[in-house]
Formats: sequence, C-alpha cells, structure tokens
Amino acid sequence: MTDEAANRGGRAASGNVPSMPQAVDRATFQAELDKLRVREKAHTREGDAIAAARRRLPMVEVDASLELIGPDGRLTLLDAFDGRRQLIAYYFMWYQGRPAAEQCEGCTRVTTQVGELSYLHSRDITYAVLCQGPYDESVRYRDFMGWTMPWYSAQGSIDALLAGRQVGLFHLVCYLRDGDRVFETYWTTRRGAEALDNSYALMDLTVYGRQEPWEDSLPGWPQERTNTRTDAGPPDWPPVSAWPGGRPIAQWPRLQAGRSDDLSGRP
Repeated sequence: MTDEAANRGGRAASGNVPSMPQAVDRATFQAELDKLRVREKAHTREGDAIAAARRRLPMVEVDASLELIGPDGRLTLLDAFDGRRQLIAYYFMWYQGRPAAEQCEGCTRVTTQVGELSYLHSRDITYAVLCQGPYDESVRYRDFMGWTMPWYSAQGSIDALLAGRQVGLFHLVCYLRDGDRVFETYWTTRRGAEALDNSYALMDLTVYGRQEPWEDSLPGWPQERTNTRTDAGPPDWPPVSAWPGGRPIAQWPRLQAGRSDDLSGRP
C-alpha cells in the first residue's frame, strides 16, 4: 500500500489488501487513544457495578439430587461440586449421533478457552461441563479436543436443570451449595457466554476486530469471517463457503496432530 493510500485509510489498488487506519504522528495517536480511554474506564466501572448487582441477586433452590452421568457412572448435581462451595456449569449443546464436524461450533469455541482451573479452585469454585447429550458419545468429543475439565452428561435431568429456559441451547449457570442444598444464583446464554472467551476479547483490541459482518467497522475492513467455523485450517483458515460448512475452528489443529474425531466408539 502506498503512503497516500495508508494516510487516507483507503484500499490498495489490487483490491486484495484490507483498508488501514489513517497514519498520524505519535502525539495525535495518543490524544485519540486518551479520548477512548475515558470510555474504556467508564465501561470497566460499569462492569464492576453490574458485577456488584449480580452479587446481590436472590437465589432459587434446585434439586440437589438431580442425576448426572460421569466417568464412574451416576452421580448427583451435588456431587458435581466436588466438595467446593460453588459450581459454574456450562451446558454444552449436543447433536446426538452427528459427527464431530457437525457439533456445536459456539460451544466448542468457548470450551476451548477454558484451561487452568486452579484460580477458580482457589476461590472454592468448581467448573464443569454438563453436556446435554449422552456421556459416552460426548466424552469422546472432549477427548478428541484434549479438554481436561470435569465432564458430565445432564441429558436425563436437563428439563429440570434448565427449567424455564430453552433446552438445546447453551447456558452458563452458577450454583451455590449450603450443606446438602443447592441454589442457582445466576445464569446467562448467547453472548453472555463470552465470559469464557479470551480470544474474542483480544480480537476486540485489534484494528480489524472480530472480522465478522455484524460489526460496526469502516468500509474496506475485512468482515468475511464467520464466528466459529472455517473450511480448512492453517495457514489460510478460509471462511466457510456455506453455513454450516467446514468445521469448528479448534478442530483443525487436533486433526493435524493426528487425533481421531470418530465419536461412534466402534473399534
């Protein structure tokens, strides 16, 4: 791109290079960033205020004996706390009998972000996935992806666990234990599950953002990406040609590492 094109934020003559912001001197850049920083700090303070209001919500009792299925067979919702005071449960969507490539791309995205759990444990919080499908089939997907968090099937109790909500949609739910009693203290879904996601938070700091069509970006900014699927992996990560084509993005490195994505359990 020529200096002139860069300065006006225009597209290069080839049409293949994304537009770029206007190039300015350091003092002008910092002045504009300082203006934005005022809004960022206000956003942070509002987030703190919302979190404070969340801590003041009432709670509703949930049947602690609701059944889950885990690696050792049947257990209860109370057991899933693993002795800790609080439990954060992610209700993973599941398409029973479908291959790995057709499993939920959004659930795959946010679950892939969850790694180190010791910080949660240090606050007496257990994190677990409660899959909405059968245990044997879905845990093979967990193993293919290389996830290590506790994984249970909530299929048999899902209507009670998600009372008043859409079964089959992903949900993030927080619980509190008082002895042998369990209470639900908060839940969210859709973009609320971005609380699990560091990749999008980092993308939001970059000039091109998430590169998705819904974003408010300047003309010429790349916006051809779908949120969680591609037609192939690195180095090009081509966007899906037709929804829901391709695979959830995080599956490609697992396949390249030689892992089997067969969920059937057949030898």
